[in-house]
Amino acid sequence: MKNKHLAWLAVSSLIGLPAAHADIELIATGNISGTYEDLAHNTARPLENGVPGDRLGGIGSGLAHAGGTTFLALPDRGPNAASYNSAVDDTSSYIERFHTLDLSLLQSDAGSPLPFTLTPTLRSTTLLFSRSPLIYGTGAGLGVGSGQPALNFERHRNYFSGRSDNFDPSRLSTSVNNGRLDAESIRVSRDGRSVFISDEYGPYVYQFDRASGARIRAYKLPDEFGVANLSPQGAVEISGNTSGRVANKGMEGLAIAPDGRTLFGAMQSPLIQDGGTDGSVTRIVKIDVFSGVTHEFAYPLTNIGTAGKPKYPTVSDIVAVNDHQFLVDERDGKGLGDNSTAVFKRLYLIDLDGAQEVSGISGAVNLAPKAVAKALFLDIVAVLNAAGFASIDIPAKLEGVAFGPDVTVAGSNRHTVFVGNDNDYVARVTDTNHPSGIDNPNRWFVFAFGDSDLPGYTPQKIDELDCDGLGCHGFED
Repeated sequence: MKNKHLAWLAVSSLIGLPAAHADIELIATGNISGTYEDLAHNTARPLENGVPGDRLGGIGSGLAHAGGTTFLALPDRGPNAASYNSAVDDTSSYIERFHTLDLSLLQSDAGSPLPFTLTPTLRSTTLLFSRSPLIYGTGAGLGVGSGQPALNFERHRNYFSGRSDNFDPSRLSTSVNNGRLDAESIRVSRDGRSVFISDEYGPYVYQFDRASGARIRAYKLPDEFGVANLSPQGAVEISGNTSGRVANKGMEGLAIAPDGRTLFGAMQSPLIQDGGTDGSVTRIVKIDVFSGVTHEFAYPLTNIGTAGKPKYPTVSDIVAVNDHQFLVDERDGKGLGDNSTAVFKRLYLIDLDGAQEVSGISGAVNLAPKAVAKALFLDIVAVLNAAGFASIDIPAKLEGVAFGPDVTVAGSNRHTVFVGNDNDYVARVTDTNHPSGIDNPNRWFVFAFGDSDLPGYTPQKIDELDCDGLGCHGFED
């Protein structure tokens, strides 16, 4: 069939799976226009760059299944693709938030190119805030005003914002009092009443109340993940530190074990002391939800360059197959939105059972021998190409990954995995590949797989909430 592809699974006995090919099928796509606004209407006033503060964009940065057809979609730090002030990396006082969506899969009509039709519906928008005061930039000397969101004064809350200068320069970047947040991945707690969100700025892992958006807890990451010399400009921050996370490449992915007891945060790129963006090994941090105790593991990035000129992609998300196996979203930054051609966007299977702990170890040379084995589960570009998508039209930032509800395909029960794109809040792209312009919506791709494709797959157990009711309404006047 046109929409099928035999995605090879280079399986190793190290990860406990038999050698086999995986018949993974694209069954649906769906989108929401990038011109729409979200449901936090009190944030609609223009941001510093003139973009409306309620622009519905970037919502594929993170994606979490919350039971049934309910998903949570996470935008990142805001519409900084619109240039206005390089002193703050074009970031704005966009208020961080997540959206509750209904992503409904229905059988397509006969003759349709894909067996299912995905219909996305936005149900609520929840703004993220702290009950205790946060530190915001004054804007002095930067040519901008305060980084404190205007809604703070109206709502008497301390909202998290994407502005890059909202930090305390006297403390490590992991200080929980910082008002800046670049949310990148989201997962739902076992009881369904809270969400966990990873961040690139700190890096942080925060827990928020799902109904109100109030921060409940901050998980402390090891100090070696933070940077000591902070700057609102990422390039300056990178040049001013010899250790810690690379600016804008902090904790990108977040997984939660099916029983809800453990989180797993994946760094987008290696720490500075591990080689930074030129490094070949990044880190996964295991966090006990109740105690906060952490352990670290090494993840090897694929060389997409040459032996003489190595080049490494980045990690965008991680999702739990069970309590010890995971799919890792590893990708290039090429495709629609980058005026280039998508080449490398893959989901790899790893197993942390028996993996070596790497806390206290630094440097790619020292980490590489301890790196976990990985096997290719899904070549997304190859599957989309087989389904008729040109590589120049595949979104550059396929970042959010979540397992979804089971479906029946040709009489067989199949599991699903949803992949979302971060469109950078840019609703339409005009470039050399698309001189007449092309829509750049918030988009999801849905793939189906069987038990034999991913033995041991265990769906997360979540006590579902009625998020159509007041208890999960999110943004309230």
